[in-house]
Amino acid sequence: MAFLFGRSREKSAVDVVRTTRDLLQRFHSISLQNTPAVEKVANDTGRNLALMKVMLQGTTEVEPNPEQVLQVVELILQEDVLRELILNVKLLHFEARKDAQVVLTNVLRYKRPGDLAGEPIAIHYIVKDDPGLVRQFCLGYNARESAFPCGAALREALKYDAITALVLYDEPTDDGRPRDLDRIDPTVPTSEEGIFWNFFNWIHQREFEVSADAFNTFRDILTIHKQLVATYLQTNFETFFHKYHTAFIQQGSYVTKRQGLRLLGEVLLDRANYNVMTRYVQSAEFLKIFMTLLRDYRKMIQYESFHIFKIFIANPTKSPEVERLLINNKARMLKFLPTFLDDRRDDDQFLDERTFLLWQVNQLPDTYV
Repeated sequence: MAFLFGRSREKSAVDVVRTTRDLLQRFHSISLQNTPAVEKVANDTGRNLALMKVMLQGTTEVEPNPEQVLQVVELILQEDVLRELILNVKLLHFEARKDAQVVLTNVLRYKRPGDLAGEPIAIHYIVKDDPGLVRQFCLGYNARESAFPCGAALREALKYDAITALVLYDEPTDDGRPRDLDRIDPTVPTSEEGIFWNFFNWIHQREFEVSADAFNTFRDILTIHKQLVATYLQTNFETFFHKYHTAFIQQGSYVTKRQGLRLLGEVLLDRANYNVMTRYVQSAEFLKIFMTLLRDYRKMIQYESFHIFKIFIANPTKSPEVERLLINNKARMLKFLPTFLDDRRDDDQFLDERTFLLWQVNQLPDTYV
């Protein structure tokens, strides 16, 4: 590693960043069927990324030079290396993709010395000068090779609400330019053509590793910036929950369904989403989904469904449709719930909640008036 660090000193930051840019741009001009040419560019780019990584984070033996780190970050943004790396990372070798991920995440979290309260330089650049980069990060999930470096970098960027807003409110525009923050109106429902809606397909249809990474990013989008998401969900309520139920609750693998149920419960029970939750539990159609899942043959699906089902039962202002459905099934529930997940005898919280639910169901009228 010391030898590698020594090489990074031999080449200046300007040389490393600009030659990396030139190499990445070369991918656009060579045929991807020309294996020797692609291999050479990929190998040369990999060596440069290894140098760049050392410049940004140093080694176990030597700390990075703060002035050089700032220079590298600024050059990466000025020379459009950030975009080129996102577009071409799928063409790099495995170790180079790992180095690319380190470079991307370091650049996206870097703040000027002494500016601990401000936003990173790269976040400011993306939001003000190149909001379309956010879409390109997301599109990394289209290929397995780019999913992990782009996903990790995107999650780093999603720590800032402006980036989350650009993902949620991404839309095709008449002039073809990416939508920036100034053109977002949170009171207008989005179409299903923005980049955010692609996450449902990436999670539902991609191979397991890519699906899992995409779900982690999807979860960050929905849980970090709570008020922003609450506004979005209220405006896009019908479209969002129809897609969510279809992709994660009524279809999908066991893992996807379990993760989807857990995340749904987390979102609904978050204080910031109170208005979303109260609207959600007024739907008898939604309630039917979870009454059915309580009888799923998989115990963890039953358990996660129970935590959403209890919100409907505990709601003191049930809609007429929900109340009618519960009353019509009162006798069945009183027979079913006492032994529901009886193997969780050591889970005191669950047993208390089940007892409370039984009491709530027992308080329902025997007939709907």
